[in-house]
Amino acid sequence: MSNTFKHRNLPHLFLSAREALMLRFRPILSSAGITEQQWRVLRILFDEKHLDAATLAKRAQVLSPSLTRMLRVLEESSFVERHSDPQDLRRQIIRLSALGRKTVIRLSPQIEAVYLELETAIGPRLLSSIYQNVDDMIQRVQGD
Repeated sequence: MSNTFKHRNLPHLFLSAREALMLRFRPILSSAGITEQQWRVLRILFDEKHLDAATLAKRAQVLSPSLTRMLRVLEESSFVERHSDPQDLRRQIIRLSALGRKTVIRLSPQIEAVYLELETAIGPRLLSSIYQNVDDMIQRVQGD
C-alpha cells in the first residue's frame, strides 16, 4: 500500500454515492422519457418561478452549450417555455410550462417514495446529517 495519499479520494466517493442513489431514481426518469440532466433542470424550475439561462446552467450543474441543446429538446417537448428578458434582450428567461409542472407533480410521488426508502434504509437522523454536512462542506469549500 502506498503512503502517497493520506486521505481517501473524496470526489470519487461522492461519485460512488451519486451512482448508488441514481440507480434508484433512473427507472422513474427513464419511464417518463426524461434524462437525469433534464430532471435536474425541471426540478430546479419547479422550485423557481423562472430563471435566466446562466443561473439555470449553474444550479443544474450543466455546461451552457449543453443546456442550450437540452432547452431546445425540453421546449420541443413542451416542458419549458423560453422568453427574452424585457430588460436585456440578450438574456433568456426559462420557466416550466403547464405540462412541465404537471410532469414534475406526476413523478413526485415516485421520487418521494425513493427518498422514504432511503430514509428507512439509513435512518432519518443519518439522512438529515448527510444533508447538513454536505451543505456545510459545500459552503466552506466555496468560501461563501
